[in-house]
Amino acid sequence: MDIKDIQALVAQVDSSSVNELCIEQDSFKLQIRKLAPNVTVAAAPVQVAAPVAAAPAPAPASAAPVSAADAPSHNYAELKSPIVGTFYSAPSPDSPPYARPGEKVKKGQVLCIVEAMKIMNEIESEFSGTIVKVLVENGKPVEFGQTLFLIEEE
Repeated sequence: MDIKDIQALVAQVDSSSVNELCIEQDSFKLQIRKLAPNVTVAAAPVQVAAPVAAAPAPAPASAAPVSAADAPSHNYAELKSPIVGTFYSAPSPDSPPYARPGEKVKKGQVLCIVEAMKIMNEIESEFSGTIVKVLVENGKPVEFGQTLFLIEEE
C-alpha cells in the first residue's frame, strides 16, 4: 500500500458516513478515524421578550427573533451554534423536542442537533437553568454563532 492508496482511503472515509476504518495486512496496520467535531457553546447576556409557549405543530419549533424594542430588562444566557448547519429540535421527526420553553435543563444535557455535512452534532447546554425561548424553527439553517436558545441560569 502506497501513499496514494492511503490518501484515497482518507478521502473516502472523510466523505462517507464511516467514522473509523482499520486495515491490517501482514505487518502493516492502518487506522483512520474521524475526529468528533469540537462543540463549544458560548453564553452572553441578552434582552428578550417573556417566554412564549410553543404552538403544537408536527415540527416542534419556536418563534421569530426578538427585537430590542420588545425586550424587557432580563439577562438570559445565549446558547449559540458552534457550526453552520441545519437545526433539529428532536432526534427524529416523530420524537418530542429535546427542550421546550419553561423546561429545566442541566449542564451537558442535549438541547438540539445541528446537522452539518450529513453528520448529526448534538448540541449540549453549557449550564443549568430554564429554557426561556427557542429562537430557531425546526429544519431551518443556522449560522456559526447564531443564538439557538435563551436560558435563565440557575
